[in-house]
Parts: sequence; C-alpha cells; structure tokens
Amino acid sequence: MTALLTDNLSLLAGAPNGIKKLRELILELAVRGKLVPQDPSDEPASELLNLLITEARDTTGRGKAKRQALPEVCESEQPYILPNGWAWGRLGDVTAILDSLRRPVTKQDRKPGPYPYYGASGVVDYVSAYIFDEPLVLVGEDGAKWGVGERTAFSITGKTWVNNHAHVLRPKRDAVCDDYLVISLTAQDLSQFITGMTVPKLNQARLTSIGIPLPPLAEQHRIVAKVDELMALCDRLEAQQADAESAHALLVQALLHSLTQVADAEDFAASWQRLAEHFHTLFTTESSIDALKQTLLQLAVMGKLVPQDPNDEPASELLQRIAVERLDREGSRRSKSQVELREIDGSEKKFELPAGWEWVRLQQIVSVSSGDGLVSAKMNTEGSVPVYGGNGVTGHHDRQNVEKETLVIGRVGYYCGSIHLTPASAWVTDNALIVRFSERNIDKSFLFWLLKGTNLKEQENATAQPVISGRKIYPIVLAIPPLAEQRRIVAKLNQLMVLCDQLKTRLTQARRLNEQLATALVEQAVA
Repeated sequence: MTALLTDNLSLLAGAPNGIKKLRELILELAVRGKLVPQDPSDEPASELLNLLITEARDTTGRGKAKRQALPEVCESEQPYILPNGWAWGRLGDVTAILDSLRRPVTKQDRKPGPYPYYGASGVVDYVSAYIFDEPLVLVGEDGAKWGVGERTAFSITGKTWVNNHAHVLRPKRDAVCDDYLVISLTAQDLSQFITGMTVPKLNQARLTSIGIPLPPLAEQHRIVAKVDELMALCDRLEAQQADAESAHALLVQALLHSLTQVADAEDFAASWQRLAEHFHTLFTTESSIDALKQTLLQLAVMGKLVPQDPNDEPASELLQRIAVERLDREGSRRSKSQVELREIDGSEKKFELPAGWEWVRLQQIVSVSSGDGLVSAKMNTEGSVPVYGGNGVTGHHDRQNVEKETLVIGRVGYYCGSIHLTPASAWVTDNALIVRFSERNIDKSFLFWLLKGTNLKEQENATAQPVISGRKIYPIVLAIPPLAEQRRIVAKLNQLMVLCDQLKTRLTQARRLNEQLATALVEQAVA
C-alpha cells in the first residue's frame, strides 16, 4: 500500500489541494491498518485493552474513582473493519483525563518566563511557572478546528502550563503511545462530537466517548515511523511545489514583460508566434492566463496589437466631432459633475503614440452618472431583468432603467472600478455608474476593453468603503486610436481572449482528470 502512495505521489500531489488531501490519506491509511503490514507475532491490542477496562471497573467498584465504565464501541459506531490484532476502544479507556489540574490565567496576570502556556491550538504565551512536567496529549476543547487533518490533537512535553481551552490527556502507554493517539485523533472528523452553536465545544463526556482504532503497541510504533517518513516527504513536495510555482510565476512575468516591449504590431506578431510554441508549459495556472489577458489589453491600448493604416481617419477628427456634439447638447456651461481639465503634460504620456492616435482625458470622451437605487428587498425576483450593482449582476427585477447594451462601472465597494456590459434590458443601481459616450465615434466594445485595461480603482476615496465618482476618474489620461483601428483592435482582442478562455478550459479539464485519477487511487488505497 505504501508503494501505491510513493509510486503516485506526483499525481496525488498535483490534484487540486493535492498535498492536503495526500496528508489526510496517509492518516486514513494509518488508522485503517493499511500503511504498514501486520505482524502476527505482535500481542493483540484487545488483550491490553481488556486489561485496562477490567482495571478501570475494579477501581470503580472499590469506590476509588467516580467515572462510570464506558460502553464498548458498538458495530454501528465502527466506520470500517479493523485488521486482525486490532481493537476498538474509547478515548476514555486508553487515557487519564487531567483536566482538573489545568488553570487559566488572564493575560494581565501572566508573568513572563521560559515555560510554554498552551491553549486550544498550541502555545499562546510563555510564563514563569508550570503545572505539568511530563509528556501529554492536548485536544482542543473550544476555539479549535476539529476537521480531518486539523491540529486538533498534539503532543507536549517538559514543563508546561495548560489553560482551560484544551483537554489534557495522559495516554495509558501500556496500550497506546502518544504519537499514535495524536494520529488517530487527527485522522478523524471530531466535529460530530461538538456541542453548542454560539460557542462550539468538545466537552469531556463527548471526548471520552470518541472511538479509537487500536493496533498492537508494536505496530503503533511502526505506524508512527511510517507516518513521520511520509509527512516529511509531503513537506519536501510542498516546498518543491512552492519553489516551482514561484519560479514559474517569475518566468511568465519576464516573458510577458518582454512582450510589452515590442515596437509595433509586426514585432508583436513575431514575438507572439515564439511564445505560442510554449503555451503548454507557460500558461499552466489561472493566474498566468489572467496575466496574459492583462498583457494583451495593455498591448491593445498602446497600439501594438494590430498595424496602423495611414488611410484611417485620425483620432483628432473624431475627437473634434465629440466636442461639437457635447457643445450642441450641453452648451458652453460645464455640468456640476465635470472638472476643469488641465493640459496633458509629458509625464502623463506613458508611451509613444502610434500615428493617428491622440491623448485624451476620460472626461473628453465619456460622461457618467449613477444608476437608480434598488435594494434587494425591493427586487421582484420573479423578473428576468438583470440588476447591476458594484460588481456586476446582483439579482433580477421585473423593470428596467436602461434599454440598450450599456457600459457600467462599479462605483462602491471592493470591486469599484470593475467594468461590465449589460444586455439590452437591465436595471443599473446607484452602486454603479452608467457610461454615456458618442457611439458614432467610439466603438462600444473598444471602450469596454479600454476601460478594462485602465485601473479606475486607483482613483477611489481612501475610506473604509471604497468609492469612485465621475470627478475622480474624469482626469485619467487615455490614448484613443482612429475609429477603424478601434474595430480592428476589438476583433483581434476577441480572437485572443477566446484563445485564453480555451487555455483555461483545458486547464480545468486537466485538473478534473487529475482529480478523478487521484480519487480512483485513493479509493483503491482505502478499499
């Protein structure tokens, strides 16, 4: 069984959350008796367990202990069949509970010192005195995590102080060793024993009732050694994986940066071709594909994605028409939301403009206004009209306040500055800004990508609730190409974004296949 694990480590570790699941699998195999071979010469666990139970009952009978004898672990409580020589016992059978000796000390009353002060999940302080001076096992009582693989139980040794958030167990070492007990408890989902909703708690009665699969003592030591060996291997895999991911991210970053340094569309086409030959090794994570998308947007708004055509009407002409349209519509009086724009200086021009392009401030080509208030309670959820808020669709309604495809910008919240394109019928709330522009002179899809490639959130107010407004974003400097080139850019971007989406789909399919193979291996391992 161990060979099945080690021979397929790369497959198991490469699945989503693979190393975490691999650790859980190791623990499960350990407590099912499938990690190391059984030795028929080992003294059966049942003999030692029966001896402990008999001693406990005799002691109770003599009035020297108040604890009632625990019932045997019945068949319905046994989640799997144990190997020969193993036995089911209860935690209260194989440990002495020392909770009465622990003492909490408030932070202000603790005196600093060399002795670890333990809580539910580990050391929380160091103090000048100690209560215990022996090897023990602690189990979180409250304020802990009780799921499979969590650090619910852990060993301590030496001079220590334990507060009342952790149960204190002294293993009966004739029947169970400390490290195996920790493995057994960590391999279980202990949340089934938790009581209380407001303050979840593993009380002592539930604690002592927990079933423990007990191998012979000699086998316990073999299990502990094998678990330690395999967990160390997981640690190395995790470190290697982190190093590989870091190196991969740096490589992708460097190559994409080099792509942004191309001189023009022709240079981009040649560089893109070289990059495309290595897509299968470069873009193997969602973050790397997202970085590729962002790079393509950057190239698009710099005029490096498609070639310029000297026959195109220059952008200066369409900007003049937009200015005339606005003058006819609004007159010479500036609206309250608009700002007085200063001249664009050299420091704001981030790259050399291609022929026919022009620098503009956002206010020169768009105007924005808030949508209409609509809280969730007022939405008619039976309606089919999507409602757009600060981060896209937030619900549905039976009325609309826009009647054509509309660009909206998230105005409030963490996702303020996010760009969305509504369908022909939609409701835009006051958590978003409606974008209006000259559709005869600016291609809607180009403006969508242009705004996508611009960090509007940089202009948010520095408050607990991020907010942007027209006055904040209007001064942003952008580069505008001729209308015909805008359309060529959109066509090229759409083509490349489809490719990126295909890469993501293949990545998802590969992960799903990997997960299915890993699941099949796990099922084979625990069968």
